[in-house]
Amino acid sequence: MNYNNATFCIGAMKPGDFVRDGLPQLAFAGRSNVGKSSVINCLLNRKNFARVGSAPGKTSQVNYFLIDSRLYLVDLPGYGYAKVSKAERERWGRLMEAYFASGLISTGVHIIDARHKPTADDVTMMNWFQSTGCPVIVVANKLDKCKKSEIEGNLQRIRETLSLSEETILLPFSAEKRIGVEELRRLLFRDEQDEQKI
Repeated sequence: MNYNNATFCIGAMKPGDFVRDGLPQLAFAGRSNVGKSSVINCLLNRKNFARVGSAPGKTSQVNYFLIDSRLYLVDLPGYGYAKVSKAERERWGRLMEAYFASGLISTGVHIIDARHKPTADDVTMMNWFQSTGCPVIVVANKLDKCKKSEIEGNLQRIRETLSLSEETILLPFSAEKRIGVEELRRLLFRDEQDEQKI
């Protein structure tokens, strides 16, 4: 699969805008300042494909990127940013709930800050992913900002706080240092290719 062949398709503002053409949808979610756009840009080998905002909370819709005409990378609104109005947060929440209930997600990618214990919002997001029954990959981003002596303990804390099963992949990652990029590509793009061949 040519992951460099990526085009923006649509920003869904309401459930009726969700894409329902049968192609796999890889849904990316994470807290507003966790580096979700940087992970996506790194994955697709682009600099500014998914916008890296000057302020958190810039993604306010469900953004669809078509990868090599084979699958969608779906960028979900960032959550947990206090400066967004209550009405806007509630709108985002309803949009997210509708997307998670739609049955459209093939694989979830939940991006967590490797430095910190997951927040209550992170736990809620993981519960939403688990409710879909789809496979979920947890990406522990900003690994480069951790001391080596902290990494193992931090990853264990993430696994425990999110109540991850042993089967759930927890991938150490750094968009800044490009750690874990090839592994994430293999998990997402090759697995989807293999499934489509079956």
